[in-house]
Amino acid sequence: MRIIDRKFPHHPLQYVLQCLLATAATMVVLLFMNAVAYTALIAALGASAFIVFTMPDLNVAKPRFVVGGYTVGIVVGVPLSMVHRWHWLTNLGMAESSSLVFLGGLAVGLAIFLMVITNTEHPPAAGIALGLVVSTTWDVATLAVILNAVLALSLLKWLLRPFLKNLL
Repeated sequence: MRIIDRKFPHHPLQYVLQCLLATAATMVVLLFMNAVAYTALIAALGASAFIVFTMPDLNVAKPRFVVGGYTVGIVVGVPLSMVHRWHWLTNLGMAESSSLVFLGGLAVGLAIFLMVITNTEHPPAAGIALGLVVSTTWDVATLAVILNAVLALSLLKWLLRPFLKNLL
């Protein structure tokens, strides 16, 4: 079993630079978002930075999948979050914790389903749908930051595409 990837000794600078890009992109997002209040949302963006900068040639790192997946995650997460925020299920007799479990699971499952049928599969974007349901502090500005962040990731990847290699 190897601990260090076999390609690393041949391209160490490539590994360092691409990981620094992911670091910088995540830092920029953190500048605009409260990391404590939006932990569930930021975690998904960190996973996307990993995918975009370490696996740039895979479909999952292409703009259609990154931006499309997050769009689906937001389209699913926002209405289900409203159901949770407005206590519609608890008003029908469901316990608060059961409501959150049900809506969180539904958010992930529905986001996955819609990503698969629209060919926009981006796994971290299912996390955005879940994060929107479980986080009660997000607002429209948060959604704008998320969409701008994934657009920026995709644009940066496009600009640097001649220099990026699959590290995995």
